[in-house]
Amino acid sequence: MRKPRVERARKDFADFYQRFRDNCLRAVLAGTGDRALAEDLVAEAFARAWASWPKVSQHPAPAAWVVRTALNIRVSWWRLRRREVALDGHERVSLIEDDLDPNDALLAAVRRLPQRQREVVVLRIWLDLDTRSVAAVLGISAQTVAVHLSRATATLRAQLAPAAR
Repeated sequence: MRKPRVERARKDFADFYQRFRDNCLRAVLAGTGDRALAEDLVAEAFARAWASWPKVSQHPAPAAWVVRTALNIRVSWWRLRRREVALDGHERVSLIEDDLDPNDALLAAVRRLPQRQREVVVLRIWLDLDTRSVAAVLGISAQTVAVHLSRATATLRAQLAPAAR
């Protein structure tokens, strides 16, 4: 009896992974700006999701859980390493170039948003969660989600749309 239940959980998780991996990766990439780091964070978050699959599968927004977990892993990683000192002459290379295609320009603009606005855009727009789900994931009110989304879209519109003159 137990084996079919385990196999069903594996299949459910595999389906979930296939459907949401790319969206989660894009969401985390928007927050980190480093593709290799984003891939590592998403892989770790999916591994944690699998380890807690009975709980995560019941979450109202499991993809948002994965993204939030990945971003939390990054914060934990940063806290552990914040006292490290960079070597002179070895600056971090920027991944954003001047000759961006529109998708890269959007990603760069989203990365320039304040953290909470960036999180709201990623969860509400890219992961297509409703406002209440975003509020629950971030631990803020639905009205606060709406305010952050409004400010973020106004900023993105100003940065990405050429000024009409």
